[in-house]
Amino acid sequence: MNNFRELIVWQKSIDLVVKIYDVTKGFPKEEKFGLISQMQRAATSIPSNISEGAGRNTNAWFKQFLTISLGSAHELETQIIISKKLGYINDEYHNLLLTDLTGIHKMLYSLHNSLKAD
Repeated sequence: MNNFRELIVWQKSIDLVVKIYDVTKGFPKEEKFGLISQMQRAATSIPSNISEGAGRNTNAWFKQFLTISLGSAHELETQIIISKKLGYINDEYHNLLLTDLTGIHKMLYSLHNSLKAD
């Protein structure tokens, strides 16, 4: 599968990366090498692993990279919750990000489960 850019899950995860970069601009400067960096890396990892897996030659490899994307999505979910508890994200943005992330989780699981073994 070389047309990863056509995957809705990849497109939505790219949109989420942009939202994460936007929201972390408002975090305290002392979080630059902490939560800001972790959230940006976890968010970026989701579409990056989708595209890397799609470029592999087998469904088994693609499934493995989708699993990594799922792990990054769960990591990001935890970081969003922590950000809310620390007061860095308001209720509205917290709910928006988690809603987007839940949709991405579901799409990743569906795509993973739809791939046949090689």
